Amino acid sequence: MTPPILSRPLTLEAAVRVSDGAGGYTTAWEAQGQLWAEVVAGTGRDVAAVGTALSRVIYKITVRAAPVGAPSRPRAEQRFRDGTRLFKVISVTEADAGGRFLVCQAEEETAA
Repeated sequence: MTPPILSRPLTLEAAVRVSDGAGGYTTAWEAQGQLWAEVVAGTGRDVAAVGTALSRVIYKITVRAAPVGAPSRPRAEQRFRDGTRLFKVISVTEADAGGRFLVCQAEEETAA
């Protein structure tokens, strides 16, 4: 395996529930830390949405491995932030038998 080039800083974010003051809650995103990553675009598609068209692209995001349960280990339903761009984590797997890297399948959705 050729080692990935981890040259892009991404912020890992997790959803947290925040009280809305009326007995309910809203979802906010809390930074878990910054990870260096290799980001490779995969296939994309256009989907129809109410009032606009959306473009969805799947990315392969490789980061350095972290132990299971560590806050720096990405999980499904978290997201990566790169400025204004957001990448929703769909799945996380180990990239190699040595467990040195993790591969995250992530989806970016943008209005066209």
